[in-house]
Amino acid sequence: MHTLTNICSEKQNTAAALGFFDGLHLGHRKVLSLAAKQEKCGLLPLCLTFAESPKAVMSDKPFFYLMTKEDKLRSLESIGIRRTVMLDFNAVMDMSAESFFFEILVKKLRVKELFCGFNYHFGKDAEGDIAMLQRLCDQNNVGITIVPPETVDGEVICSTLIKKLISEGEIERANDMLGSRFGFKAEIIHGMRLGRELGTPTLNQQMHPDLVMPRFGVYASLVTLENGGQYCGVTNIGIKPTVGGTKPLWETWMPEYRGAELYGEQADVRLLTFIRPEKKFDSLTLLREEIMRNARQAKEDYARVNSFKNLIK
Repeated sequence: MHTLTNICSEKQNTAAALGFFDGLHLGHRKVLSLAAKQEKCGLLPLCLTFAESPKAVMSDKPFFYLMTKEDKLRSLESIGIRRTVMLDFNAVMDMSAESFFFEILVKKLRVKELFCGFNYHFGKDAEGDIAMLQRLCDQNNVGITIVPPETVDGEVICSTLIKKLISEGEIERANDMLGSRFGFKAEIIHGMRLGRELGTPTLNQQMHPDLVMPRFGVYASLVTLENGGQYCGVTNIGIKPTVGGTKPLWETWMPEYRGAELYGEQADVRLLTFIRPEKKFDSLTLLREEIMRNARQAKEDYARVNSFKNLIK
């Protein structure tokens, strides 16, 4: 898949999926999959998105994402998108809706089929809505498919709801809506070596600063190492109050791993279930006993979740 940060004139007619697609949840995947299927009709499946969320650019408040850019690009490719254009929102935010449609979609990208969600907006101050987009497409012989919302257990899926679920520790519900597992890949760094003293050596990773912060506590997780090996993980997210920690950490123990130290390598850790909230223990002995209980629960959850859910890792 080719990824562009600037719009180049396409030589081939395209089928474009429009949206920021934060998290690539099930609703997003429906839009993108429909665009990808147009390849069999001779159109180039393309995703037109932004490098940063327009909400992040337009607001002074911190904005947190559901997945890294690397994960997004990998997932887009797996869906069947052949070209992704990640625009700088600042470069187009003052374009009128009609200019955006004609100058970018029609002239540059040669769009013949458009796909977007039911609440898509475009152009300066989000002046372009679905009704305008439908009218412009009808007038210019461009096909358009408006995808209705996806639901899980009667709830409309949206990125805002998924972030709320993650922040509350409802990781299984969040993953069901994502159609994938929340987490990230990062380098394994040195920690305090407390886990090693307890007989539970951990993979220490810095939490990605742009991602939504999960509820502090212990999770069952799926760990994928650089060599492709996959293991059940017991992931602790929090400040480690038992030993006087103050900064949020993300550390994972793999109970069944017996290999060499992994410092400097990359590990992909995905949260599966929430086991318990963070709490302070009166002694390291009590902490270790709790970790052993958590490991037993994590193994059960790991086996259960992976036995019937075929989600993107």
